Amino acid sequence: NKSSCSPLCLGVIHSGIYYTPGSLKARLCVRGATLAYEYCEKKGLPYKRCGKLIVAVEQEEIPRLKALYERGLQNNVRDLSIVDAKGIREREPYCRGIMALDSPYTGIVDWRMVALQYGTDFKEAGGTVVTKYEVNDISMATESPAGSTEGMKYPIALRDKQGNEVRCRYVLTCGGLYSDRLSQISGCSREPRIVPFRGDYLVLKPEKHYLVKGNIYPVPDPRFPFLGVHFTPRMDGSIWLGPNAVLAFKREGYKVYDFNARDLADALSFRGLQKLVLKNMTYGIGEMYRGVFIGAQVKILQKYIPELSLSDVLRGPAGVRAQALDRDGNLVDDFVFDGGVGDVASRVLHVRNAPSPAATSSLAIGEMIADEVESRFTL
Repeated sequence: NKSSCSPLCLGVIHSGIYYTPGSLKARLCVRGATLAYEYCEKKGLPYKRCGKLIVAVEQEEIPRLKALYERGLQNNVRDLSIVDAKGIREREPYCRGIMALDSPYTGIVDWRMVALQYGTDFKEAGGTVVTKYEVNDISMATESPAGSTEGMKYPIALRDKQGNEVRCRYVLTCGGLYSDRLSQISGCSREPRIVPFRGDYLVLKPEKHYLVKGNIYPVPDPRFPFLGVHFTPRMDGSIWLGPNAVLAFKREGYKVYDFNARDLADALSFRGLQKLVLKNMTYGIGEMYRGVFIGAQVKILQKYIPELSLSDVLRGPAGVRAQALDRDGNLVDDFVFDGGVGDVASRVLHVRNAPSPAATSSLAIGEMIADEVESRFTL
């Protein structure tokens, strides 16, 4: 299917500040950031270590900012420090705040370019990359492939709607927006369920790029399910602002009017989404409002850069977040890897939930998956 690491990936190399100490996210992000920089150096892929400020603009945010600093230290994040208003201006001359967390180890890269290099490495190691192949069925084969002399060495068949099949001994999936459906057709659990949330970005006009030097993020508010709007420079020189977070009416609903009846019915009938909406009704209405009236989005951004005005921004692209939800309406916060029992399910390992910082963590995730595959399948 469509590449999960598209040009719509923000392109941040995260340092590992936000995540619960001891969680997979924390461990894999910190390890992954180091591996990502090393990989880019080795392969000659361009990146910029432009840093990140997490900025408190209200006094009530300072305790949360300090707690975030302590969390970052527990996660062994490199070069982390707290700076005052003067320190903020030294790093971001047009940013205003009363205190900030400074993470100079945070960087940016074109993750699509990195993903394509992963594919090249895989092919050079003897692998085959098959694209435009929508997996419709995962089942045990009943006979050996035509013309094969290896019998049932590869007993699992992955078929598309046209009846084409790929044969293998074991299956590893990382299906993003379709991870729950891939799990279901392999005989594994469909939960956690995937609900697609579209995030709309604004783009800063080129003549206003001087306003932003590095990543500028808000202090996360634990009352709300998503991080909040931020300023993100990209490798192509553009600067993205946002995103908001609204329910997409299609799994790959990158446009406002994209619609798929099955996808929408799946989402709306899921009790977990119903509970999430009820718990965050006011927040959700605000996100939809800011998606329609970009002036409301700019007003939030002006808390950090007062010089920013509505005339400085344009509507930009949108991305879709593959958000895993449990039955109680909680966002599944950590990475999830699972399999199942039975002829097929026991030969499958699913990466069920890999939200941000999965790109940063990708090489570390790969190490963990390799160990898990060897252990689970006794290779």
